[in-house]
Amino acid sequence: MLLDSQNLFCENQEITSGTIYSQNVIAFGKNDVSFVPVLIQAVSDFSALVDLEVKIETCANKDFDEATELASSKLTLEKLKSGATFPIKFLPQGNLGFMRLAFVVNGTETTGKITSGVVASNSLSYHEI
Repeated sequence: MLLDSQNLFCENQEITSGTIYSQNVIAFGKNDVSFVPVLIQAVSDFSALVDLEVKIETCANKDFDEATELASSKLTLEKLKSGATFPIKFLPQGNLGFMRLAFVVNGTETTGKITSGVVASNSLSYHEI
């Protein structure tokens, strides 16, 4: 996977408790970004939470005063090992200009970290889209 530092939602972001937002907001403009590949990956083992839900949110402004959820996915503790990826492989339709991630932690975590961003490609071929 090729990650571009200008298109990272987060890099080695610690995930602890409650709802945590990605370190970065990415400005896409009001373009259709569906089919743009994205990676959401655990970069260290999670050790204590029950499950982790990740949401892709969009808003017309970078302050996210009226965030709209576009997609979500949840993984349990058993699956959250270093290298595990969330099954969201492409940015969803509905972009309003800016996107971020929201991490919703069920429980409390002490060791888990996530890296996420737009990638040049992912493991899916065009046949699997």
